Amino acid sequence: MCEAAAYVLKNGREELVLQDVDVIEPDGDNLRLVNIFGEQKVLKANILSLNLVNHKVILVEK
Repeated sequence: MCEAAAYVLKNGREELVLQDVDVIEPDGDNLRLVNIFGEQKVLKANILSLNLVNHKVILVEK
């Protein structure tokens, strides 16, 4: 499977936002994350890093 876990970096720590993410797309000034179960999160954030081998997305809030 190619899903990833999305984390927001806060105070140097990674906080889990959503697991099994398969879609990340821009939504105005935000990012919309959708997982394989249809659960969605919209965040005012930028992508800091993608590690596809480890299935991990790190975001930073704007």
